[in-house]
Amino acid sequence: MSAPVQSAIVNTGSKSGENEAQPTAVHKTYKGFLAGIFSGIAKLSVTTKSQLPAFGHGIAGIMAGWTVSFVAAPVEHVKARLQIQYAVDNSKRPYSGPIDCCTKILRTHGFHGLYHGLAATLLFRTFFFFWWGSYDIFTRLLSNRTSLSAPAVNFWAGGVSAQVFWMTSYPSDVVKQRIMADPLGGKLGDGDRRFLRWKDAAKEIWRTDGLRGYWRGFLPCFMRAFPANAVALLAFESVMRALPE
Repeated sequence: MSAPVQSAIVNTGSKSGENEAQPTAVHKTYKGFLAGIFSGIAKLSVTTKSQLPAFGHGIAGIMAGWTVSFVAAPVEHVKARLQIQYAVDNSKRPYSGPIDCCTKILRTHGFHGLYHGLAATLLFRTFFFFWWGSYDIFTRLLSNRTSLSAPAVNFWAGGVSAQVFWMTSYPSDVVKQRIMADPLGGKLGDGDRRFLRWKDAAKEIWRTDGLRGYWRGFLPCFMRAFPANAVALLAFESVMRALPE
C-alpha cells in the first residue's frame, strides 16, 4: 500500500473518531504486544527452511509440544495413577488397569478429570523450545565445523539437545507428576485433593525436600535421554532424506 493511500486512510480514521474516547495506555500496550507477536510469526512464515533461525525452530518446538499435550496429558495422567498403586494384593488396588482407570475417572469426573494436569503438561512441553532450538544449533555447528557425516551429526545433535531439554525442563516434570498423582477426590474415593494449583504442588515439594526435590530421579532420566533421542532423531532424519522430494 502506498504512502499517500495509507495517509488518507489514517486521516479518514482520525476524523471519524474525533468524538470517540482515546485508547488507554493498557490498550495501546496490548495492541503493541499483539502486533509484535503477529509480526514475528509473519517473518517466520516467509522464511525458507534453510534460513529458519534457531529461535524459529524453538518456536516450532513449542507449538509441537502444546499440540501433543492434548493427546499425551490423559495418557500420562492414567500412567501416573497406575504407577502409585503399591498394594501387593491386586484386589486392593483402586484400578485394575488403564481401561478401568479411564472408565472410573470419566464416570466420576468426566473429561475434565481425565485431563487433570493439562496445564502442567503444557508448561512442561513449553521447554521443547530448548530441545529443538538447541538441536538446530548443534546440527549447524557439527555440520560446519566437523567432518562428521549427516547421520552422525543427527545422532550427536539429537542426543545432546535432548539432554539440554531435560536440564531445563526436569523440575517442571516433577511438579507435573506430583499433580497428576494427586487424588481427584469426590465420588472416586481416592482421597482429598492437595494441590488445587500448580504452585501449590511446587511449594509442597520445596517445603518437604527443598531444591533437591525438584531434581529427584534426574540422573537416570538424563542418562536415558541421550541414547533414546539420538537414535530417534537419527531415524527421523534418515527417513526424511530417503523420502522423495
